Amino acid sequence: MKLSNNMEFVMKGSFIPNISNSDKLKIIEITEGGSVVIQMNNSKHRGVFPLDSFQYWIKRNSLVQIENEKKTS
Repeated sequence: MKLSNNMEFVMKGSFIPNISNSDKLKIIEITEGGSVVIQMNNSKHRGVFPLDSFQYWIKRNSLVQIENEKKTS
């Protein structure tokens, strides 16, 4: 999965790094060095994951992307 800024994910119970008991997280930045900076919804602090580690949690279905629906008139 290609990751980008502002992507949001639901965190499943199997997401072990969930120390703030949040249910969602958002990607704040993907650095050139291969890190993913995230913000959990119940925390004022940011976290950083290596890109491959973040992809691992997605592949395990511990992080499930929230699809942004666009409404049409």
